Amino acid sequence: MDEARRIADESGVDLIEVSPTAKPPVVKVMDFGKYKYEIQKKAQEAKKKQTQAQLKEIQFKPNIEAHDLMTKLKHCERFLAQGDKVKMVMQFRGREMAYKDAGMEKFKSILETVTAMGSTVEAEPKFMGNRIITIVSPDKALPKKK
Repeated sequence: MDEARRIADESGVDLIEVSPTAKPPVVKVMDFGKYKYEIQKKAQEAKKKQTQAQLKEIQFKPNIEAHDLMTKLKHCERFLAQGDKVKMVMQFRGREMAYKDAGMEKFKSILETVTAMGSTVEAEPKFMGNRIITIVSPDKALPKKK
């Protein structure tokens, strides 16, 4: 340890303790400012790579046309490919409330299409007021795209 201090003093650099619990303690002879900078950069890179899944929402009506539905499903597929969760909502308005059963059947057929794309349904679809709501998440096996 004394020899390491002497070498550090002669070189004009610092003595940095890497592993204090080791016997004997492991130290590096280097510039402390540079060491702090490297640690900061590593932490910044780790934080950059760490992404959090967002919750995206897609809304449907019970009488949605086929092409509009395909467009919404493409958006859903893109969100799932990015690793985001998707909240799917079917909203009923006015007289549409009288046909909740038909709306639920249509919603379930939409969900079957979405699960065929490679996703899992987190919660069964349920009515909340004048809406049917469920959340779909991407499969873990699929690679994330950016």
